[in-house]
Amino acid sequence: MAAELLSPAETLRADAMAPVLRLEFLASRLAQQNFAATLLGVPASKLQAVYECPECGAGPDIAHGRPGYVLDGGPAPLALSASRSSGWVLFAAVVHPEPGLRVGVDLENATGTEFAGFDDVALTAQERRHLKALGPGRRAQERARLWARKEALLKMTGEGLRVAPDSLEVLDRPGLWDLELPASADGRDLPAGLVAALAVSPAESLD
Repeated sequence: MAAELLSPAETLRADAMAPVLRLEFLASRLAQQNFAATLLGVPASKLQAVYECPECGAGPDIAHGRPGYVLDGGPAPLALSASRSSGWVLFAAVVHPEPGLRVGVDLENATGTEFAGFDDVALTAQERRHLKALGPGRRAQERARLWARKEALLKMTGEGLRVAPDSLEVLDRPGLWDLELPASADGRDLPAGLVAALAVSPAESLD
């Protein structure tokens, strides 16, 4: 199934992964393609994955960066973003977007941001002060929330971690939203500590 739908670049990237990670990656890419096909009202087999990376360029031979698809020989009319965490994948998309509109979504588990030194490299001085003002029991979730907002914004702009996260203020930044996740999906409970954020352009400049 994966070999039939996914691009050679995607399967090649998957083959370089450990078995468990490979299965998660393939499942997420298949889910993404089916998600895009459903929104566009076409069979998933009609879509060809094309990714865009600021360093590597764009095209069917790239399997990382901003996701997109080719449909009937041209770009599919879809602004798309995806994020994986703790065995779950989250998608955000706009069909027939206005020119220049972009989206970025991020899914994080609070356990992934609880390690020594994280705040110093990931948060601005104002964000660190904000975090310290909270009760200890609230800091882990808030730290993950701030990180999800940064990741969502940088996916939307296409910059990724080429921008130093400790220089990016996201406490009250326009164009960013925290997403309320359901307690369960597909009959399974979501792990505790999951947070998500969405960024939609046009957003405030990174300068």
